[in-house]
Amino acid sequence: MSDTITVSRLALYAHHGVHAEEARLGQRFYVSVICSLDLKPAGQADDYRQTVCYASLAKLVHEIGTTRRFHTIEGLAEVIATSVLDDFPPVAAVTVRVEKPEAPVPFILDGVSVEIRRSRDG
Repeated sequence: MSDTITVSRLALYAHHGVHAEEARLGQRFYVSVICSLDLKPAGQADDYRQTVCYASLAKLVHEIGTTRRFHTIEGLAEVIATSVLDDFPPVAAVTVRVEKPEAPVPFILDGVSVEIRRSRDG
């Protein structure tokens, strides 16, 4: 599928991580979601009902990222990907990238991230 809808770098303030300080203080995360689906029917008909609502995607990511606590950003990405596929039937595949710019590692870096891709066919 070559068509995509992308929600780019949705900022979250959350309490994910393995360290007690991360759970107590929280930190910023960025989540991007790329949904693969056929946008031709929506484009040809210029019909909002034949696509996926960007605001609904962003709301789902925000709710998962701020109402649940994950020890790993891998866990956060997995739940988001599964939820997108469950809640948005037109989406054939989804890529989720979670960025952790303030990762507590003893090196100077811009951050760490994970990216996963999940599809309906496995």
